[in-house]
Amino acid sequence: MMKLSGLESLNIIPDANFVNIGERTNVTGSRKFLRLIQEDKYDEAVDIALEQVRGGAQILDVNMDEGMLDGEKAMTRFLNLIAAEPEIARVPFMVDSSKWIIIEAGLRCIQGKAVVNSISLKGGEEEFIWQASRIKKYGAAVVVMAFDEMGQADSLDRRIEICRRSYRILTEVVGFNPNDIIFDPNIFPVATGMDEHQNNALDFFEATKWIKANLKGAKVSGGVSNVSFSFRGNQLVREAMHSSFLYHAIKAGMDMGIVNPTMLTVYDDIDAELLERVEDVILNRREDATERLLDYAEQVKGDYKAQEKKSEEWRELPIKERLAHALVKGIDNYIIEDTEACRQAFDRPLEVIEGPLMDGMNVVGDLFGSGKMFLPQVVKSARVMKKAVAYLFPYIEEDKKKYQDKSAAGKILLATVKGDVHDIGKNIVGVVLACNNYEVIDMGVMVPADKIIARAIEEKVDVIGLSGLITPSLEEMVNVASEMERNGLDIPLLIGGATTSRVHTAVKIEKNYTKSQTVHVNDASRSVTVVERLLSSGKDAFIGELRKEYDKIRINHASKETRKQYLSIEDARKNKAEIDWSNYTPDIPKMLGTKVFEEYSLREIAGYIDWTPFFQTWDLHGKFPAILTDKVVGVEANKVYKDATEMLKEIITNKWLTARAVIGVWPANSNGNDSVDVFAENGEVIHTFEFMRQQVKKASGQPNLSLADFIAPKECGTRDYIGGFAVTAGDGIEKHLDRFKKAHDDYSVIMLKALADRLAEAFAELMHEKVRKDFWGYASRENLSNAELIKEKYRGIRPAAGYPACPDHTEKPGLFELMDVTQTTGISLTENFAMYPASSVSGLYFAHPQSKYFGVGRIAADQVEDLAERKGLSKKDMERWLGANLNY
Repeated sequence: MMKLSGLESLNIIPDANFVNIGERTNVTGSRKFLRLIQEDKYDEAVDIALEQVRGGAQILDVNMDEGMLDGEKAMTRFLNLIAAEPEIARVPFMVDSSKWIIIEAGLRCIQGKAVVNSISLKGGEEEFIWQASRIKKYGAAVVVMAFDEMGQADSLDRRIEICRRSYRILTEVVGFNPNDIIFDPNIFPVATGMDEHQNNALDFFEATKWIKANLKGAKVSGGVSNVSFSFRGNQLVREAMHSSFLYHAIKAGMDMGIVNPTMLTVYDDIDAELLERVEDVILNRREDATERLLDYAEQVKGDYKAQEKKSEEWRELPIKERLAHALVKGIDNYIIEDTEACRQAFDRPLEVIEGPLMDGMNVVGDLFGSGKMFLPQVVKSARVMKKAVAYLFPYIEEDKKKYQDKSAAGKILLATVKGDVHDIGKNIVGVVLACNNYEVIDMGVMVPADKIIARAIEEKVDVIGLSGLITPSLEEMVNVASEMERNGLDIPLLIGGATTSRVHTAVKIEKNYTKSQTVHVNDASRSVTVVERLLSSGKDAFIGELRKEYDKIRINHASKETRKQYLSIEDARKNKAEIDWSNYTPDIPKMLGTKVFEEYSLREIAGYIDWTPFFQTWDLHGKFPAILTDKVVGVEANKVYKDATEMLKEIITNKWLTARAVIGVWPANSNGNDSVDVFAENGEVIHTFEFMRQQVKKASGQPNLSLADFIAPKECGTRDYIGGFAVTAGDGIEKHLDRFKKAHDDYSVIMLKALADRLAEAFAELMHEKVRKDFWGYASRENLSNAELIKEKYRGIRPAAGYPACPDHTEKPGLFELMDVTQTTGISLTENFAMYPASSVSGLYFAHPQSKYFGVGRIAADQVEDLAERKGLSKKDMERWLGANLNY
């Protein structure tokens, strides 16, 4: 991982997006910037830097190499000015010069971790070593040009030769961190008319692949605009060349580049003929490639808007077809004017909804059902539909008779149950159902059973859908089902959420609601089919099938439980993990007690995101980054990933969310009873964690694990340690969710929630790394990539209450009290121990090398009684919290 910083950190990891280096604060690349510097208009020059950062530049390249300038003075003055602007200074700076005196002048001004652009072997090894050693002392990263005493590398072999030699000298002689080395293997123009230039782009791609494969840790950069130098003045062709070049360069492994974002276009949006001719040149696919691209360039010269006109051809369609196109494509740019035009063409405003809008949504539903459209596209379509309906609503209100006659396919009530705050999945189900002409009443989160039932009766709904994420929600769903039975409801009940299952629904919920049918819905794509069958004339047959299926599930479940053998809790403890504590010396933490982090850098957190679960939220299944090239979902995965990274940039730049954390490390010992005592530095017990233990009888030699096994027992006489954490990335989310809801933008609502969840999990990953390396310090030399962090290649674990190794949510209040979590971070617990804001994570740190994740599984009544006694609760209360883990 390469770590750079301005006021905020920028972590460049193997799976990171391409890093844009802003090029407009470079006197050799921007005539306007040069003029402002020459005319002493530094304030206006600073504005250009600000525009670059706001435009997405993640590193700012500053170059003052011009014959009539005092480069050293200009560099110093400009860097000092932009360092005083927090919005600019948050990004790392790249000091760009061919003169060492200017580079060093720049390095003296920079307080973060900068990049030097550039050094090379052209002055010989002695000069190269001296400059690299100075850069290392300043703590900067370095760009190394493929240039040596014989000149600039202009072939693949020369690029490889120079980069290999430079890398060896930097790492073996200078002692440079490989992660701080960036190679620029020279991007030269193509389509110059000279044969020797035909392979310029291909040589760069191949050199990039070689560097990434052979020079471990090194990054690759380059000045992208060089490739299109032959087509100066033709913006359309240059944009296409830059986008095509970047597409192939990034695939080859290019990490960053000096790019003008205004000179790029979306690769998929390039006109097919232009793209073919550009790539014939870039990839050197035919001898007449240059002539063919020149011919094309002459045809479109001065007609920069040609592509835009072509992409807008659907605007010439009849109004009904325009509406359908907008819905299917998720385009909301013209939806208000098109809806108004359509309203004028109909007698009643409701006819617009029942006619063209529903026709379009029916197409969406058919495409989604057949697998030709994916969930993110459906949510975008719903956004367009909602905006159109919202516009028509006042007109429908005026036309009461038609409004009263409005008929939906059915009325569905959705709610996240009491004590639970998670609703992304529920939101998606609501959108999918609404797209299929169902009226959806979403009651939100933390909704008690009595309110769900009262609203269902009041609205005369056809179906109730319950959602929940945390395990106590499973028992609350049982409670809702029981209350529906007691109140005499006879409408179908849908069950969904991450912790739910067909088995739990069949075994625990269905038996409490016999007047109608309880159905487990695994994902959003199945919700429409299930509801359609429940409300159709074939309802009885469908329910009959479900009951037979659930009967089988109950029989199989009972059979499995009968076959399983459970140890008594005493015997399970005798079979605990065997750890040789006599030969283990715990690492003494560098910090004891707690530490609070206020307004932590979202940019740094984002570098730790695990993107795979993000795609699962959108019902796009596959591992990141392979999912982006998946034959089935790859195209849509790329689109949703692009939208996500754009919103993430907004979240970070405009500080939509505030990230806070608290961590703690304390002396601790286990006491032989699956309990872990936590001590103050004076030895006083300040808290006791009560853990659960596996009770299923294991094969010979396999232990029955408890988290308590990984903390040194009191009787061994060794003082051990345990850590804790709570992080949130959800503070501030509500106002933005409200803004999107008011704009009828479900897509952005779901996107923001999904990103906030990813940031919270990434924050937990980041804090764990800091604890291992710095605050506890037992792995101070650890140097793992984000991919390795995701695969948990580090020592130690961070189990969370409510997850398999510690299914008991009642452990959370003690942890919160121990770290004063609510006061320090703003995270609170609901009555069912869900965390609010929802995008929050908490848990414990274990450092022992043998500590590992496991699942407690089902437990017997004797452990429930034992836990209840240890915690001072009744057995009934413990059974309520651990319902999903009981073997009886």
